[in-house]
Amino acid sequence: MDKPLVECVPNFSEGRDHAKIEAIANAIRSVPEVSLLDVDPGSDTNRTVYTFVGAPEAVKQAALEAARMAHAIIDMRAHHGAHPRIGALDVCPFVPVSGISMEGCAQLAKDFAAQLAEEFRVPVFLYEKSASRPERQSLADIRAGEYEGLADKLADPAWQPDYGPARFDARWGATVTGAREFLIAYNVNLNTKDKKLAHDIALSIREAGRSIKDAEGNTTRVPGRLRAVRAIGWYIETYQCAQVSINLLDFHETPLYAVFEAVKEEAEARGLYVTGSELIGLIPLEAIRACGQYYRRKMGRSPALADRELVDLAARTLGLRSVQPFESDKKIIEWAIGRAGSLVSMDVCSFVDTVSSDSPAPGGGSVAALAGALGAALGAMDANLTVGKKGYEAAAESLSVLGIKAQGLKRALLDIVDEDTEVFNAVMEALRLPKCSDEEKIARNAAIEEAEKNAARVPLKTAELCLETMKLCADTAKSGNANSVTDAATGCNMAYAGVLSAILNVRINVQTLIDEQFKTAMRHDCEVLEDQAAIVRQEMDKTISDIFRD
Repeated sequence: MDKPLVECVPNFSEGRDHAKIEAIANAIRSVPEVSLLDVDPGSDTNRTVYTFVGAPEAVKQAALEAARMAHAIIDMRAHHGAHPRIGALDVCPFVPVSGISMEGCAQLAKDFAAQLAEEFRVPVFLYEKSASRPERQSLADIRAGEYEGLADKLADPAWQPDYGPARFDARWGATVTGAREFLIAYNVNLNTKDKKLAHDIALSIREAGRSIKDAEGNTTRVPGRLRAVRAIGWYIETYQCAQVSINLLDFHETPLYAVFEAVKEEAEARGLYVTGSELIGLIPLEAIRACGQYYRRKMGRSPALADRELVDLAARTLGLRSVQPFESDKKIIEWAIGRAGSLVSMDVCSFVDTVSSDSPAPGGGSVAALAGALGAALGAMDANLTVGKKGYEAAAESLSVLGIKAQGLKRALLDIVDEDTEVFNAVMEALRLPKCSDEEKIARNAAIEEAEKNAARVPLKTAELCLETMKLCADTAKSGNANSVTDAATGCNMAYAGVLSAILNVRINVQTLIDEQFKTAMRHDCEVLEDQAAIVRQEMDKTISDIFRD
């Protein structure tokens, strides 16, 4: 299981005083095991969004440190801005990234709320997945009336805070916290300064829609076009334009490109034009990759490009550089964290030189994974050279799907290039453990056994992915561009080398294991993979032979 990783995106009601903004940032940076990925201040909104990630407890601690700093330097009595707000630390969501459930994040938010309320004696509300009751799930409902109406709200028995006193703290206000899915904060720019027009578009696209009164004065709720979307319209002086400001609550439910296209359609219906858009904070790679794939399909071309090409296409099409720079390495959460391993980040010559050194790692396992990744890349290439070509219209959709799958296999195998070396190094570390006493010997032997099991599991995963790559290349060779069939065949051969080489690593790594049941199961899996790979290789050889015979 992946190590627990949580994202926290607190919104503080200060976007103009750079000294205060940096003081809060430094409070977050002061906590070990936490990476501050983004600080996004807005002068017109008078609000700053911070994004940081780390281990759950470390993230909670960083949120508390940031709140302590904000408590000392922000006074809500002097705050004015375009964005709705209820307090100095307006909202503090916790988002599961990996290795932790939504329930785990919900509990983390409750722990944070309890500590914040106890330390500062301020009201704290729970929302989204941490909400104590259904009517408090929506941030907009909790924040209704904003800071100016908070005193009256706290006097209402129905709005007693979940933590802290039902007392209006004029300096702080209140805080909302909870666990939620990844929220994309996204603004679309219009070629008008008219805030009312922007808000009218927002009412049309947001899930809640708008209220309409008939001739008799009866109110009817008309739903908006897009699910999991909240939106308002406002005017941003800095950009000299109105924006439709959107919170996309679930990009799986409603993709980002669907939001952009809907705003474009609504704008054009009002005689307006969209001039670009901007992301506030970070975005998951999956969400922006889907945009690139969508626009490639609209071009009639293959969506199976590498991630960086898809991201660049999405950024250009959505106009993400229209009002400020869009730096993908800082705006895409996976890239901002810097998950790429040291080996796959090397240039080709450096990697080959490292393999050829007198160090046992990287070795055959990493090279096997790289061979499979290259095979998958050739499978994607064959698909990309086919989709959009005359005469291959019937195969375009199936090859687009194969190409996207090939890119996924490529990414997974590239991850293993580093992972295989890491598990080998873990075996070396276990072998270096002390063995003076009986207790140390027992602990050392257990550590070696577990490390060697992992050193077998990883190449087995490599072999499985390489077999999937072989099958994919065989499929693209049958229906893909005839001029690139040998590229697909080369991809299959590369992946076949990856299968056989990875299996060798599994077999040598299980040799010294004590667990006979584990050893037997791994050897059986290797035999099955070897047999299946041989069948696919034979099928590919037949495909190539038939082509050359013709």
